[in-house]
Amino acid sequence: MTTLPAVHEEVARADADAASVPPFAVIPGSQVHEVLRGREKSVVEVVERTYRMHGSGRSVNPPSSFLRFPDRPSARIIALPASLGGDTRVDGLKWISSFPTNVASGIPRASAVLILNDPVTGYPFACMESSIISAARTAASATAAADRLSRGRPRPTRLGFVGAGLIARYIHTYLQGTGWSFDAIGVHDLSADSSAGLRMYLEQAGAVGRVTVHRGAEELIRHSDLIVFATVADRPHISDPSWFRHNPVVLHISLRDLAPQVLLSATNIVDDIDHCLRASTSPHLTERLTGNRDFLHGTLDDVMAGRVTVPADRPAVFSPFGLGVLDLAVGKYVYDEVALSGRLQTIDNFFSELRRHG
Repeated sequence: MTTLPAVHEEVARADADAASVPPFAVIPGSQVHEVLRGREKSVVEVVERTYRMHGSGRSVNPPSSFLRFPDRPSARIIALPASLGGDTRVDGLKWISSFPTNVASGIPRASAVLILNDPVTGYPFACMESSIISAARTAASATAAADRLSRGRPRPTRLGFVGAGLIARYIHTYLQGTGWSFDAIGVHDLSADSSAGLRMYLEQAGAVGRVTVHRGAEELIRHSDLIVFATVADRPHISDPSWFRHNPVVLHISLRDLAPQVLLSATNIVDDIDHCLRASTSPHLTERLTGNRDFLHGTLDDVMAGRVTVPADRPAVFSPFGLGVLDLAVGKYVYDEVALSGRLQTIDNFFSELRRHG
């Protein structure tokens, strides 16, 4: 039997004494969007604090579980359970689907919900639309990495997007919302419609400098010093390290675009080493090829804490697997803001069996 330290016993007793079933709320995407709009700096701060908490052991982030379908091989639904300590104190689960064939029907590839659980009773207290939360935490993570990995080298002025979907749009919004500006922005996507759509968005969003649609990835990479990979690629399609000879910062958000040869020529930073080295990600393939993890230099938390320095004389690649604790942190931020506004939509009697013996 494990004996908790006295202070933990006191907290556990206080929690038990205060236990009650929380009201259950539903937060639709319209409210999520309203809370997050224009608060890019605040969300990046939430994400950076969460990375620091995760790095210090104040979180639980088990491996994600993938639900795949023999009759729909391109589709998947992923469960990301997590628990976050500190002042946030929340448990929960993101349930996010990726159905690439949706794009042909004119609807987004990904859809998601986030469940927040009370850490005292375990009862769920909110169900939230989470594709927006997921996109926001991904964009905030990318923005934090762009800032941290760019320190010690000239600040990037030429931004390039390989993949022109929702995540690319969110990352630009977060870069712009935290003070970044660019002399030129490049776009490349296998879909001409997607490229044209992102270009139109960038021009309407008031992007400074020219926006160019590139015919191929090589052209875009060679003309960009901050590169965002936000594709649906399921295997590496970029294998020539010479394309990165100008030492750009690379935000490898989609995780499976770069061949091991590219990673072996770069400084590699991830969000969580064990999580990133699985599910046939590019870092996972590199580990299989080399038989070790020596090509990894550390985590973003290591960079923020000063334990790892990112040199300017080689490409810097950030490959984030995507941590459930980030969804929890941003989701709890949204929940708290909606609750403070007095517009929380609760469901009466959602939990109706509250007596153990009737």
